[in-house]
Formats: sequence, structure tokens, C-alpha cells
Amino acid sequence: MDIEVAVIGAGPVGMAAAAFLHHAGVSVRVFEAAPERAGQSRATTVHPRTLEVLDALPDDAGSLAARMVAEGNPVPAAHFATLPNLLSYTGLDTSFPFVLMLPQPETERLLAEHLAEQGVVIQPGWKLADLTQDEQGVTIVSETGDTQRVGYVVGADGAHSATRHALGLGFPGNPASTVGFLADVRLERPPAHPHNWDCERGSYSVLPLPGGIHRIFGHEPGDTGLTPEEAARRQALIPDETELRATLKRLADDDFGITEVIWASRTGDTTRHVEQYRTGRVFLAGDAAHVHLPAGGQGLNVGVQDAANLAWKLAAEVKGRAPRRIIDGPQSYDAERRPIAARLAANTLAQAALMVTFTPGGKALRDLMSGLIGRDGDTADELRGWLSGLEVSYAEDGSLVGRRVPNLPLADGRTLHRALRPDRLTLVAFGSTVPEGENVVRSTRDWHDLAAVLVRPDGYAAEVWTAGEKITADWMER
Repeated sequence: MDIEVAVIGAGPVGMAAAAFLHHAGVSVRVFEAAPERAGQSRATTVHPRTLEVLDALPDDAGSLAARMVAEGNPVPAAHFATLPNLLSYTGLDTSFPFVLMLPQPETERLLAEHLAEQGVVIQPGWKLADLTQDEQGVTIVSETGDTQRVGYVVGADGAHSATRHALGLGFPGNPASTVGFLADVRLERPPAHPHNWDCERGSYSVLPLPGGIHRIFGHEPGDTGLTPEEAARRQALIPDETELRATLKRLADDDFGITEVIWASRTGDTTRHVEQYRTGRVFLAGDAAHVHLPAGGQGLNVGVQDAANLAWKLAAEVKGRAPRRIIDGPQSYDAERRPIAARLAANTLAQAALMVTFTPGGKALRDLMSGLIGRDGDTADELRGWLSGLEVSYAEDGSLVGRRVPNLPLADGRTLHRALRPDRLTLVAFGSTVPEGENVVRSTRDWHDLAAVLVRPDGYAAEVWTAGEKITADWMER
């Protein structure tokens, strides 16, 4: 079969999945419904964990993550629910202790260039109409009647996923009850404070992006507590420059000297989660599997991490060497990523409550939460670990198995994330008790006083050994 995996959707999640699969030795092609790439920039925030998984993709700049950092705008802190006190990233144990502000069109351009350099084809103007599958593969059909026979399908085609509809899967959850404004603009006089909130007027945020552009977004009290029908009507009314100016003047007594509106849209708090992430040979990732309020810039990041989790497991299955536990067992894609998306939905709903409850009680709650963050204690650590992605874990009962392994420095001068292979696991040795081997690297830094850790291609611990334990690296065969 010429195409072992077809990826439906050439957004950041689909292209990341294709890149991981290609580097794992899988023949992959990306099918995109749009005839040309859109200039819309819904996602502008790339968090540390996303950069870590993209750091494993080799590139002329060293890695795809390094190329992204060179073109983006690193900022040292993130917001939770636009609260005044920010979550500092500067002390995080990562090579990327910052939030990278990078407009989605630039992220997509860099991913597309990476795929082109690797010889991976993106086929534009190919919109999925139907699919059927059997034990040997999947037949996908476009709206124009083009038919392709492939081994597996990854549906990364967004919130209105044609892949999900073709599977007949439900997408339960909550419809929108709040609608906000969102735009990328050029300003003559940006405000001094990025996040601003008022009981009577509403909220607005202004964040700098590369190239002298600012992202503005916010809510007014009248745009909350809507029925689903009211929210749908409101979301369909895209604000133009006149309306954006008027909105900012209502919120801030100043339009901040808008000189150009590059792109504008509406946001909503629709929250939905697909019934299952896998149906036979077809998988769903990113917005095709879960949608939520775009709070804290988490959507693109969780989607790319979906792709990183799925790709190495699917590659192993394609090559016929995947143990049952990563196909349909406790370490399968669905089993590991479903709880992550459920937690994502919960934290974005909580942020919505903090952002759009324009009452004295809402203000008191915001003040309370912002004060807890300002103390930089356990609350800040929990939120920082979740938003950054660094504390996302598949471990149970405090085990190190399933935990993210940091970017350890290696004896050969590399770092762990650059040494990870997308098609196999890597044994990291601490000390000299582990014999040499093809997939053995040696760390110059300890991690939890272990003798060795077997690291998955997505950077999580598959197995750990303490001093004196017999070390075997046959995890994929067990």
C-alpha cells in the first residue's frame, strides 16, 4: 500500500502528525479540504511541552522547535483566565522556559516547509466525503470522487471534522453560552497592561505578536448568558474595524489607535468531546476530538501533543511491532489522551467562569484566584504545570512510569529530546552500570536517583530501574 497513513487536515495538528509519522518511517500523505492556506490566526501561543516534542524533529536549524523559536516572540509568563497576576515560566525545568507567541499562519508555514523538505506531500483541495474500512485498510473518497486506498487514517480536520461525521461518532458536550471578540490588529498606542477586567464594562486583552501585530480579545457583559441560538447568531457577526473601535472605546475609552485589522472573528465557549478517539483503523486528533473555549492558548498545544502520542504508537502498529497495551490497552492513544482532553475541558470551563462572570462575586473570585497565583505556591505550580504541559502525565499512583522525562544533558554533548528516535525507545543510563548499546545514551544529570529510564519517542517514561535491578530494554516486545 503506497500510503500507509492518510492524514485528513493540514492544520498544525495534522502536519505535526504527518511529520512524526514520516520520521518514524511511515509513508504518509496529507489531504486538505481548502484549496489554499488561510491567513487566519486563531492560535498564537506555543507552550513549552509542545516545543519539546517538536524539538525531536530534525531540521536545518537543529530542530523544528528551534526554527519556530527563531521566528517567534518568547515571553516569560502565561495568563490563567486573564487574571492580573501571571504564571512565570522562567524557573521551569525545560529548554523552553517561556511562552512562544507565534501566529498560526507562521506555525503552519514552518510545518509545511518541514514536510516539503522531507518529501511529504500535502494535497490541497481534497475534501473528504466518505470512508469505509475493513481489516486490511481504509478507502477514502473525496467530494470530487477521487478514491484512495490507505492503511490507516488520522482525522485532524477541525471542529466540524468530516472524518468524525463519516464515522458517525457523537460529539457530546455543551453549546456556547458566551461569545467574545477576537482580532489581530496594528495599534499606534498599545495599553500598558495586557489584561483588563471590569464588572460594569467587561474585559479586554492586548498581547504583542511578532511583526508589530497585536492580538486583541475580550467579552462584554451583554454577550454572556446567551441561549445556544443567540450565541450562534452572535458568532456569525464578524466584527469589522468600525465595530472593533467602538467595542474598545466602550471597554477602555480608547481604541488604541487601530491602523489596520488583519483578521477578526468571534470566540465561544462551546465544549465538546468525541465519544471515542479510535474506530478501527481511523483516529481523531485535535479539534476533531475535542473543542473548548480558547483560554490560555491550549488548543493547538494539546492537539500537537495528541499527534506526538499517537504517531509513535501508530508507526509501531503499521510496522507490526506494537504490543497490545499501546493498541487498545491501558497505554493506547485513546486511554492516555482522553483524560487529558477531559481535564482540558474542565480547566477552560473554569477559566470561562472567571473571565465572564461580570458580578461582584465574579470580581471577588478573580481577586482570590489572582492572589493565590501571586503567592507563587502550590496553586501557581499546578496551573503552570498544566498550561505549560510539563506536568501532564500518564502515570498512576505516583509512579514515574508515564511521567515526562526532562531534557537531560547527555555525555555525547546532545540533549535527550534531540536524541529521541520517533521509531524506537531510548534507554537513558545514569552511571556506568548499564552496558553500551545501539539505543543507549548516558545522562550527565540524575533523575530521581534512577539507574536507568526507558524513554518513549514522545518523551515519557516507559520503564524505570533503580540501582541493583536487572535492566532490559525489550519493552516493545513485552
